Amino acid sequence: DLATALNERGQVRYLRVEFAAAVRDFTAAIECQPSFEVPYYNRGLVRYRLGDFDEAMKDFSKVLELNPQFEDAALSLKQAVLDKEAKQKQSY
Repeated sequence: DLATALNERGQVRYLRVEFAAAVRDFTAAIECQPSFEVPYYNRGLVRYRLGDFDEAMKDFSKVLELNPQFEDAALSLKQAVLDKEAKQKQSY
């Protein structure tokens, strides 16, 4: 289906370090199928890698809302929180 195809294209773009295009694809996949948790997770990974911890945490939280058993999202959310706190401490 279209949401799966967009998610897969986003993954290819992510691996090619085409982060803006990957985010667009993951967002389009979410718009096609809002209950599909995987593109939220993938978009969260891109946002995390870009240092946008707040948006990454929103995406990982949404994954867990849709699928509480998604362990990688739970781990990624914890890591994003820790990294955001560490970044804030360095700012002082």
